[in-house]
Amino acid sequence: MNLEKLTKEQLIELIGIYAKNMLAMDGVWFQSVERAYGMDAAMYHDVEAWKRFTVTEARRIKKFLHLPEHPGLEGLQEALKYRYTEYANPKTDSVLADNKLIYRVVECSAQAGRSKKGMEWHPCLPAGRVEYSLFAQTIDDRITCRVLSCYPEMTDKTCACSWEFTIEKEN
Repeated sequence: MNLEKLTKEQLIELIGIYAKNMLAMDGVWFQSVERAYGMDAAMYHDVEAWKRFTVTEARRIKKFLHLPEHPGLEGLQEALKYRYTEYANPKTDSVLADNKLIYRVVECSAQAGRSKKGMEWHPCLPAGRVEYSLFAQTIDDRITCRVLSCYPEMTDKTCACSWEFTIEKEN
């Protein structure tokens, strides 16, 4: 493949395809473990995979964006835009105000895929907690993450999940 020959539009489309492929691979292995060993085993391995993957993803994005050691919530907000899930999920949003960054996955492709197959939603809270906390801490080790809403503990029906990131104000 010769990427240099592709147009900008083709490259953007290809990034979307790669992101959806990555999400599909994540779902395929998860469902394989789920069918063979049950949800508890699948969730255990999902959490373990996210512990490693999310740190790798964050380091690569941080390097790509040339972010400093402590880019703050602004740096995290920018880094979140470059995660593969940004290109695989139809809609996300983030708001930075009052020393808080609220990040929401409004429409989740993984949950939509399970719904289409008649499957119960993926109980992603344990993996999401690891995923978003470690991603944020890799971007800036001062950042903490708190779940606002994530299946099966849904408090916001307007999105698939939402997360709050903060940095303790220095005195």
